[in-house]
Amino acid sequence: MIIENGCIVSIHYELRNTDGTVISASPEGTPLTYVHGSGSIISGLERELTGKRAGDEFRAVIQPEDGYGKINPNLITVFKREAFAGIDSIQPGAQLQAQDSQGGIQIITVKSVSDEEVTVDRNHPLAGQTLVFDIKVESVRK
Repeated sequence: MIIENGCIVSIHYELRNTDGTVISASPEGTPLTYVHGSGSIISGLERELTGKRAGDEFRAVIQPEDGYGKINPNLITVFKREAFAGIDSIQPGAQLQAQDSQGGIQIITVKSVSDEEVTVDRNHPLAGQTLVFDIKVESVRK
């Protein structure tokens, strides 16, 4: 059976950046399972999986616009340091949870810290990156 919309697909994957650093991987013996066409994985990877079969192994290189998007400079914001009162240690690279305007939880990344200001990035941590997936299709079913 080939992968098409509505199929339940299980894959093993290893995700790297273009420098070869492993970003994430499916746990040993535990494939990632999703419904194809539901939008639960990035569009570029879903497109690369379409038409594949159980047992197929391949590499998919996903450009930012088909992954987590390009970096949106409007999502980089400078706050007064006082807005982070109660956080003992705030360092560049730290990821924090924030509440968005609709009450949802969003992960933000601290870009820089000074005595007066903290710059945060609300882009997805993988925004702007080309993603390299090594994939093995474990199973495909209706």
